[in-house]
This record gives sequence, C-alpha cells and structure tokens, in this order.
Amino acid sequence: MLEAIELSKQFDKHQALKGLSLKINAGEVFCLLGANGAGKTTTINLFMNFIEPTSGEVKVNGIDVTKKGKESKKYLAYIPENLNLYGNLTGLENLQYFAGLGGKLPEKSVLEGLLQTVGLQKEAVSKRVSSYSKGMRQKVGIAIAKAKNAENLLLDEPTSGLDPQASNDFAQLLSDLRENGVAILMATHDLFRAKESGTHIGIMKAGELVHNIKSDDISLNELEKLYLETMKTASYA
Repeated sequence: MLEAIELSKQFDKHQALKGLSLKINAGEVFCLLGANGAGKTTTINLFMNFIEPTSGEVKVNGIDVTKKGKESKKYLAYIPENLNLYGNLTGLENLQYFAGLGGKLPEKSVLEGLLQTVGLQKEAVSKRVSSYSKGMRQKVGIAIAKAKNAENLLLDEPTSGLDPQASNDFAQLLSDLRENGVAILMATHDLFRAKESGTHIGIMKAGELVHNIKSDDISLNELEKLYLETMKTASYA
C-alpha cells in the first residue's frame, strides 16, 4: 500500500505540493495527470525518499518513509522516464546485477524466463542494452521489479516517447502486475493510458490534487474535457 497524508513540499518560496492525501491499495493503479510543474514528480520523489516533506507523512506498507527510508525501499520499485541501465551490459546482465542488490540472486534460467515473460525477445536477452529501444529498456525495468517481488511500483512518465505498440505492451504489463496485487502510482501526461490502465485517476494543478476519480466513473471524452477545463486556470512558476 502507498499512502500520502496531508503531504506538502516547499522549495524556498515555491510550494510544490500542498496537502496531498491519497491511498493506493494492492491491485490498484493510481494515475496522476497534470501539466509540467503540477507536483507529479515531486510526489514520486517523496515516496522514494529522494527529498523530505515539509509537512505530512509518506508511507509504504505502513512504514514512514522519512523515518525508515531504507526499510521502505524493500517494498518499492521505481521506473523513471529514462531508466538508467548499464549500456555495456546485456539485458540479462543488468537484471542479474539489479536483482542481486537485494542479496538473493535467482538462477540464470529464472531471470531469462522473467525477461521473456515481460515481452523481451529471446535474442535480445543477450544483447547489450545500448542497442535497446526505450520500450525494451522499460521491459527490463519491469523484470527488475518482478525479480525483486516489489509490492509497490512507482512510475514517472513510463510511456513517454514509446510508439503505440510499445505503449500497449507496457500497459499489458501493468495490467499483469495489478492482477498480481501490486500497488502502482504512475505520473503521466497520457490521458488514454490513464483511463485504460488506471483504477483511479488524479488531476493535479499547482501542487494540489483537485480531482480524484475512479476510472470506471468517467469516459475518456469526459476525462479529456475535465482535464482541459482544469488546466485553463493553471498557472505555474
């Protein structure tokens, strides 16, 4: 479970986040929509304990991230917009390295199976990551999360720059993770993917969560209209 309780963050005179409260349970996908500067990435950085909140609480599986950051990370996986992998290593070698950081390295055959499960072609497993497309890199990221058995997943613009097929493949992987009980928080600009993949959709403006909607309660056209109306009055530093 991922939870923010009256969470705020201020950078000097700029209020990046204002009293954010949300809860994401196992098997839920919460998609955060908003323009650049709305507070989406700040929210994810707070969950990762990259920065400390000005006020409020951030919890992962009930663990206060600020007080027990190292422990909370045991239950988290994070995939940024541009996933940093080692280009001179193969997809398998990257997975072996990152999976091994947790102290338990699965057998090579298990990791190879994981990479193919997430849709990486068999011949790509032994190729250097420097030759991978962004979509292929994201699949390695999902494989790392699976190898870690992460119960919670944070995604920052994961489909940005993906072609329609790769974006669709990624959405299917999210669906598989959700069905396996993973709690997912995804920051995105993609209204279509938010509607298709999310169980809940939040619209942020100037650091505030101004709408929190169940995806089943709104059509894509209605979501687009609501988003555009919300952004009309948005003002960002």
